[in-house]
Amino acid sequence: MKPMMNQTHSAMNDEYMKAMDKMHKPMMEGITAQDPDVAFVKGMIPHHQGAIDMAKIELKYGKDAKTRALAEEIIKSQEKEVALLKKWLENHKAK
Repeated sequence: MKPMMNQTHSAMNDEYMKAMDKMHKPMMEGITAQDPDVAFVKGMIPHHQGAIDMAKIELKYGKDAKTRALAEEIIKSQEKEVALLKKWLENHKAK
């Protein structure tokens, strides 16, 4: 008989699974682009967004000060990189 998970653990795991599922399909679709630069950028955008989403889950459920601080840094840096990648993609498509 399996031990029951508490509701927080189950909710946390569900959120992590949703974040991973949300990331994988667009990431895999992105890397199919014929242009290697576009493939890289299109793959990295959902990858970075996945890191942001998981870091937000850490902030919601995590207790350790060091991992929470790391999650905050990840959000800050990855949001900047996502914006940069989206801008590059927008400019590259215009050419």
